[in-house]
Amino acid sequence: MIGRNEELNYLQELYQNNNFEYLVMYGRRRVGKTTLLQEFAKNTNSIFFPAREKNDSLNLEDFSKVIQLFFDKQYIAAFQSWEAAFDYIHAKADKRTTIIIDEFPYIIEENPTVKSILQHAIDHNFKKNNNIFLVLCGSSVSMMENEIMGSKSPLHDRQTATLEVKPFNYYESSLFFENYSNEDKCLVYGILGGIPRYLEAFDNSKTIIQNLANRIIRNGSYLNEEPENLLKAELRDTNVYNSILSAISSGKNRITEIADFIHEDRMKVSKYLNVLQTLRLVDKKVPCGENEQSKKSIYVIADNFMKFWFRYEFSNNAYYALLGPNDAAQEIMNDISNLMGDAFEGICREYLIIQAKKKKLPFIPYVIDKWWGNNQYLKAQDDVDVLAIDKTGKKAIFMECKYTSKPMPYEEYEDLMNAAKAFPNVKEKYFYFVSKSGYADSVVRQAKLDGTILLTIADLFDI
Repeated sequence: MIGRNEELNYLQELYQNNNFEYLVMYGRRRVGKTTLLQEFAKNTNSIFFPAREKNDSLNLEDFSKVIQLFFDKQYIAAFQSWEAAFDYIHAKADKRTTIIIDEFPYIIEENPTVKSILQHAIDHNFKKNNNIFLVLCGSSVSMMENEIMGSKSPLHDRQTATLEVKPFNYYESSLFFENYSNEDKCLVYGILGGIPRYLEAFDNSKTIIQNLANRIIRNGSYLNEEPENLLKAELRDTNVYNSILSAISSGKNRITEIADFIHEDRMKVSKYLNVLQTLRLVDKKVPCGENEQSKKSIYVIADNFMKFWFRYEFSNNAYYALLGPNDAAQEIMNDISNLMGDAFEGICREYLIIQAKKKKLPFIPYVIDKWWGNNQYLKAQDDVDVLAIDKTGKKAIFMECKYTSKPMPYEEYEDLMNAAKAFPNVKEKYFYFVSKSGYADSVVRQAKLDGTILLTIADLFDI
């Protein structure tokens, strides 16, 4: 299995504890939760039960089979109730045992009382049994946050640990494509993002353009249909959600812009955006270092593949069908640098996070993100691709990320130096540049004098 070492270590830590543990694990669909739990279960004394979209009696019957076969090596009959099943586990768990219920929301959708039944089992039995490690997992982030951990849930505050499984970063994603150059690894991450299921859908032996044609553009392919299937599985009124995501992908980032673009009421759009944030498909961004309530807030598509799909496939599906997958893929590649600008900034931000964890930065950042706003020195609007600020607000890293086909000119170097003047309270300023195509000689000379860090794509993977 690629990656997930940190998550596996955390699961092992909880497993090795000498007391009852109850972990709530969640994450968006296709992010690799089931694979992670199966890998953990391989080397531990674990029951793995994958709930299905069935009625309550059938799920209880399946659960009965799994736990009886685990403890007694034979299946007698289905338990008459979930209470009886949980009592059986408590009675039988005479050594450290993990009970993993994958896609727990499927169970409580059919029988909401299971939440109260499990709460009673935890409070009266499981807490007294130091051998039990209970894991409830689900892909419906809203249900896990509200129906399992929420203040109105019977299970509220019962968990001893939580784990949100997040998409891979650019470096972890690159491990799926050992045959690709570093530049292509960046490009494929800009297209697919860090969802393992999407990364697996590409053929590592084929070029990116071949994969675009056959794995995304071709009608009927998994990635061609995935965004619509994902939204249909999670949401009603998918037409409105599609419209909102299409608006954001076209550069409409503020609520008023989105509402005007899709001809919907602003309040309605705001509610729909909140849902998309819960699903981890949209992020609300504010300039780095500013309050979350900042009036400068914008909305961006959080997932690279969703951003790609809505930019190209959603708005051009009929056209691509006439053009054909190969020519459509070529047309996309001719425009891909316009998509990669934001994606490359995201890669550079993740690079700083990786370096921070390894203690390889001049300080530990408190916030890392893009900044935009008024530069009093220039008396104009300005931005910094990636800004990292320490907890005191006195130290900062200013980073410029250039995904262009030509070496970065000296003007870009000066622009970042001037942008930093918008932060007079920052006393220690560090400057980083990342350029896909290298640097002009004048930049290299000045960087040596200033102690500025000049990075290439190769450096992003030398970690």
